[in-house]
Amino acid sequence: MPDVEFVDQTLRDGQQSLWGLRMRAYQAADALPHLDRTGFRVVDLTGPGMFTVLLREFADDPWASTDFLVRNLPNNTVRAGMRTTAVIGFAQAPDAIIDLWVRTLIRHGVTSFWIYDCLYDMPTMRRLADVINQSGGQAVPSIMYGLTGVHDDAFFADRAKEIAGWDGVESIYVEDAPGVLTPERARTLLPAIRAATGSIPLELHCHATTGLAQHNYIEGLEAGFTILHTASRPMANGPSLPSTEGMLPILDHLGLSHGLDVDRLAPVEENFVWAARDAGFEPGAPAEYDPRIYQHQVPGGMTGTLRNQLATHGMAHRLDEVLAEIPRVREELGHPIMATPFSQFVGIQAVLNIVAGDRYELVPDEVVHYALEHYGPLASPLDPDVADKILSGERARTLAKWERPQPTIEEIRRSYPLGISDEDLLLRYMTSDEEVETMKAAGPIRTDPRRSANAIVNEVVDLIAETRSVTSLHVSRPGLEVRLARSGS
Repeated sequence: MPDVEFVDQTLRDGQQSLWGLRMRAYQAADALPHLDRTGFRVVDLTGPGMFTVLLREFADDPWASTDFLVRNLPNNTVRAGMRTTAVIGFAQAPDAIIDLWVRTLIRHGVTSFWIYDCLYDMPTMRRLADVINQSGGQAVPSIMYGLTGVHDDAFFADRAKEIAGWDGVESIYVEDAPGVLTPERARTLLPAIRAATGSIPLELHCHATTGLAQHNYIEGLEAGFTILHTASRPMANGPSLPSTEGMLPILDHLGLSHGLDVDRLAPVEENFVWAARDAGFEPGAPAEYDPRIYQHQVPGGMTGTLRNQLATHGMAHRLDEVLAEIPRVREELGHPIMATPFSQFVGIQAVLNIVAGDRYELVPDEVVHYALEHYGPLASPLDPDVADKILSGERARTLAKWERPQPTIEEIRRSYPLGISDEDLLLRYMTSDEEVETMKAAGPIRTDPRRSANAIVNEVVDLIAETRSVTSLHVSRPGLEVRLARSGS
């Protein structure tokens, strides 16, 4: 067995961090045979966010997309990620929907699930792990790292120790979503987690936001972590994760084996260089160091969202003010770890504080629910003055009576057409009837990566223009024939 195994994040967190989950099935098609045979421990594939983006942005059927990807990764375990109390968005879903999501994905061949709860509601996380294992899947509970005033090494190590004792858990996953883990902190945190968890395999997932992720991986390897999360180079770096290609020389230097077929890496890279251009994005690149990340801790994909929210109010030029406001809000709200959904709560509240002028004059319901501990136990009490502003209003008094709804799946089905499939029910629950009907009217998803005839002609014209020695060109294949020649030749 190799010293180090890899979880590939090209198709999920790589494209989530760099593309906002806008990767379509055909854009991955040519890479799949190579990804499948590279030798990854797991290929991280999908999640509820990817489902809704595919449906809403492209009217692509996300179940068909998932089936296509799974079918073309027959030699791999494939993974999905999910929160403990939600399927999509900020609203908390009933257990019946969460359990149906798990069982339906397993039926479609997605059998590994990384699960997380940034407030560390441990009974709720364990319940979901049990559901996954009892349904025939593999639960991989996560330790979500945050740079806060209340989460010390012992906090994370104690939670990891508890998880290691749960039935059916075969690995634990440690994630630094905003990319704020430093090698100095890794040098104490990661050995503490390793010591607390015995011999269970540990996975390490660090975003490269500050350029330190590879250094943290070295610290993890030295602490006894044996599974690293990486992505193909065009889908790596910046707000994404380290590249697989970049980690291999590091392993060689450390004298560690990996077992990957390195000849498969170049075709995957070539595909996603093309796919990025096709999707309208730049390939991943190392990020410039910005020390402000250690204050605001905004995950990479959120920066664009904040900018768009400000632009809606004609205040795009005030992004720096929002980034300065975020650390203050985070501390006032009790030091939540900056990952979904709490990074969004902090970011939205910071935007509202800047837009309104009077801090906490506007407070969204989600922040009120958070303050009322409806999302789970707070890491630290709210600032007393802020708690008074949030909880003294009529809206807070109304929401204080709220309880997470727990209808049965049979009761939920009564709101939908008789005989509806599990897949259709989940899509309609996660989005809307109108969006699902638009998707159905759009027809089958595109899985063929070949460009259109017009695009081929344009590329050939570019080739001839760049290469003056070419005087004519003839391209022929079934259904398509192109003849080009220079004038006067």
